[in-house]
Amino acid sequence: MDIIYEDNHIIIVNKAPGEIVQGDKTGDQPLSDLVKAYIKEAYAKPGEVFLGVVHRLDRPVGGLVVFARTSKGLTRMNELFRKSEVKKTYWAIVPVSQKESERPPLHTPVRLEHWLVRNEQQNKSYAYDREVPKSKKAVLDYQFIGLGERYGLVEVNLHTGRHHQIRCQLAKVGFPIKGDLKYGAKRSNPDGSISLLARSIDFVHPVSKKQIHAVAPLPEGIWQSLAGKMA
Repeated sequence: MDIIYEDNHIIIVNKAPGEIVQGDKTGDQPLSDLVKAYIKEAYAKPGEVFLGVVHRLDRPVGGLVVFARTSKGLTRMNELFRKSEVKKTYWAIVPVSQKESERPPLHTPVRLEHWLVRNEQQNKSYAYDREVPKSKKAVLDYQFIGLGERYGLVEVNLHTGRHHQIRCQLAKVGFPIKGDLKYGAKRSNPDGSISLLARSIDFVHPVSKKQIHAVAPLPEGIWQSLAGKMA
């Protein structure tokens, strides 16, 4: 388990792709249980350890997850998320054209606004250009920050928090995330992950009021290769 930051009220962990944040019907051990076990041992906590799940990441996604170690921390972190006072930045790897005339420009922010409909049975969202029944508005900004021969590195900032939002919206505009078969990628990643990383998170600590800036380490391989091409 990779701990990025911790204090008396919160703990920020770098989730590996494939881990689940909270228990589900699979019965697999969730990251929350691992964090509880760590706290119990590290601080010699008797009895049950409190741990609040503040937010989640999809199973095939890696990166930063914030947990609360106290009820006060949980209540106040939930309020920060409710008020959109937490800035989460994601990085994604997407395919790009090899034709020079079709390659996306670097450092040119683009705003995407769609209406998303979630299909519970398929565990998938669908993006529409206009409002349709049962849809919710989804807004994000993205920009290419690195370009390789076949793939580009994209930075994404969310303005809403919808089901599979980044995956769905990027696919809608022709940039399915590498390895994401559900949203149009041509092939899977060898480890079953998708190339989407919760890269950084910024917020004012809900108790101490100090500025928190946490960054997930960059995975090896293509991630570091593309980061090396950042202009």
